[in-house]
Amino acid sequence: MPRLVSVAVPVPALDLLTYRVPDGLDVPAVGARVLVPLGARRLTGIVVTVDPPAPQGPTLDQGVTLKDLIDVLDSSPFLPRTVVELGQWAGDYYACGPGEAISAAMPPFAWVQSEWRVRITPAGDSRLGANSASARPTLRESILALIVGGAWVPLRAIAYRLEHAGGGRRGRAVPARAAVRSLQVDGLVEVQDVLGGRAEAFKTIRVAAITVQGAQALDATTKDDEPPGRSRLGPRQREALAALAGVPEGLPFAQLRERGLSADVVQRLHGSGFVSIRREQVDRDPFESSSLVPSGGGAGGECRVLTDEQAVAFARLRELAAEARFATVLLHGVTGSGKTEIYLRLAAVVREAGRTALILVPEIGLTPALAGAFRSRFGDRVAIQHSGLSDGERYDQWHRIRRGDVEIVVGTRSAVFAPLASLGLIVVDEEHDGSYKQEESPRYHGRDVAVMRGKREGALVVLGSATPSLESYQNATVGRYELLALERRVLDRPLARVTLVNMREEFAERGPEIVLSQALVDGITRRLVRKEQVLVLLNRRGFATSVFCRQCAGTIDCPNCSVSLTVHVGPRDIMRARCHYCNYSVVVPKACPTCAAPYLAQAGFGTERVEREVVAAFPDARVARLDRDTIRRRGAAASLLGQFARHEIDVLVGTQMIAKGHDFPLVTLVGVVSADVGLGLADFRASERTFQLLTQVVGRAGRGEEPGEAIVQTLYPEHYSIRHARRQDYRAFFEEELVFRRAMQYPPQMALTNGIVRARTLGDAMHDAGTIVQALRDAGRAGQFIVLGPAPAPFVKLRGEHRAQFFLKGTRRAAMRDAIRRALETQPDLRRRVIIDVDPMSVL
Repeated sequence: MPRLVSVAVPVPALDLLTYRVPDGLDVPAVGARVLVPLGARRLTGIVVTVDPPAPQGPTLDQGVTLKDLIDVLDSSPFLPRTVVELGQWAGDYYACGPGEAISAAMPPFAWVQSEWRVRITPAGDSRLGANSASARPTLRESILALIVGGAWVPLRAIAYRLEHAGGGRRGRAVPARAAVRSLQVDGLVEVQDVLGGRAEAFKTIRVAAITVQGAQALDATTKDDEPPGRSRLGPRQREALAALAGVPEGLPFAQLRERGLSADVVQRLHGSGFVSIRREQVDRDPFESSSLVPSGGGAGGECRVLTDEQAVAFARLRELAAEARFATVLLHGVTGSGKTEIYLRLAAVVREAGRTALILVPEIGLTPALAGAFRSRFGDRVAIQHSGLSDGERYDQWHRIRRGDVEIVVGTRSAVFAPLASLGLIVVDEEHDGSYKQEESPRYHGRDVAVMRGKREGALVVLGSATPSLESYQNATVGRYELLALERRVLDRPLARVTLVNMREEFAERGPEIVLSQALVDGITRRLVRKEQVLVLLNRRGFATSVFCRQCAGTIDCPNCSVSLTVHVGPRDIMRARCHYCNYSVVVPKACPTCAAPYLAQAGFGTERVEREVVAAFPDARVARLDRDTIRRRGAAASLLGQFARHEIDVLVGTQMIAKGHDFPLVTLVGVVSADVGLGLADFRASERTFQLLTQVVGRAGRGEEPGEAIVQTLYPEHYSIRHARRQDYRAFFEEELVFRRAMQYPPQMALTNGIVRARTLGDAMHDAGTIVQALRDAGRAGQFIVLGPAPAPFVKLRGEHRAQFFLKGTRRAAMRDAIRRALETQPDLRRRVIIDVDPMSVL
């Protein structure tokens, strides 16, 4: 009998596939990469099972033909078995399929797969010429126009240019593959299916070393008796040989260049046999050029003296770590209570016991202090993993982890799949943060996957936060997690004093255009006089939130999404209205596009407007802004935060990025503009996010010698999330919010799954969603779950697609997932247009 393997391929919602190992190929190990055929494509997959049970249905003897593996790319496991099994669990739990979940564990450059390249034919040229006068070209005509000239063009490049081109298609997904296939059938294009990628992508450098002949030639020149028949060495060649003679292991070409010795000189010596050239593998080190440096006066190399609360918490965590078994602990510590120092000491304990540690952070580019602290404490035994690194750096860091060169990994959510062996500790810092939830498939939550990994590998899991998620705190209150509390700041520093400013009264007194209240202006003035620093938060980007017509009341909306466009100020103060979802943009017109009246006005404001107001009020202050628009360049966020840490900036305006885990001792004032901006969202977590954001940003003030203050501007000072954030009273907020969640049967009271159906029209989306909902109701058993919907989604149109929504609520997650799987498995075409989000962080 032939040997069989089950393989996970990175295709959404596709189950494991069974392939035959042909004669001549070794049977791959679990976790090895293999090249497999899938339809007309060739893809890289991961072996999940060797010798699985025969496929269900007709037997091999009855004519079922299994496809053969094309190639085995690894002689040993590429992914550890533990990571493969974790990916399988995630694929099942999040209803996305094993291949897509396991793909999240793969480093860059790990995939070898086929891709289409397209070239126009003479018939295509003729067709394009005949239709050149078309005012609105079709999708097929647009593709022909993009590949005119006869060169081979990758399909992905065609798709990208179509999606980001001007006109009505900008920002929209387009069916480029189907259109190219139809052009091929009509003879208008040629298509090549080529294999792209490579099995290894290590960086190598050229190293030159002197040979015996080279040493003899150099010795001869010093004695002025070069052998006859040899061409005399030039001065640069002698200099190169002299440099290499002092370093028997050789010098990299880059170091020779620094000495003024060109590659051409070395190559000529190599041609004469005087120099050997070899390639050496080198790791791309992200720490060399990063701003990952510890702050806070001792979070890095020097150990602080623990407070009594820290000592008690650390002693309990050390005891749990020593047991080398699974446990989950919620470390609930107020802002500035010293959680980082506990993480550092706990990692040292685990490392001394011969085990490894994984430290997860929400966004490593915005929390350089933590990564820098671990690097400072543990040196080069630390690796980092996050999307801000180049693909090459991520590849090298991943392989350092896989080889066992490091014991500690600091990274964002995808690092939860890092190939660490002997895992003893997982820390999820700021465990409440929404960044741990991936918003595209596979839609996994890094915190929850971390807890499952700890359970599977017998590791201690520590969830740290000043404002835990309701789910985690509920788990702690019912005994599923152990709760450890840090209720005081280090050095007994007081929490920041919080003042609420009722903006309804401010508008009545000073007018509706006010952005900065008088209290906030006065507070900033006092800090600037004392040479202290200020953070100003508004969790909304842009200059203005919308443009409307004062005559017809129309707004400038995105043609692809059901949202109004946000105004941004570009170069030369040109204002553009942009969609934050599909990136469609247009210059703000002079007249209304609907009624042509010249009465356009702007409403609302974002961080750009706040920055301008601060600059106008304090022209001598050094003001900067931190949001997604200012940190598009790699390393920009860390660079800007570094400037602020060095007090090269007095006032930093920003979105929620400035609230995350920063420790700036000179910040004594935090201003919050429009604290209630998120309360109006149609999302059951709106109050929780508002409380967390306010409490976190207030905690940035007063972390040094001087006490801190926060001035919070709001239209709703009586709202419970704002009242409790003012007192920084998490327990009171938890109890009041839980009443609402229980009444409405939302998490953590019940499990929730969000379903979105996409279609060309809203009618089609509602019809298809109705079909799924009926199938779910038929599949469900009484008491297991309820189905709500369908209904138009809050964002009824997004990136050119209309959306209908439905919910599943229940206490039996497995039954909910099974019902979804059965409802969709008979409709594969519809499955591709359905988004299933298990345990959603947002229901918009």
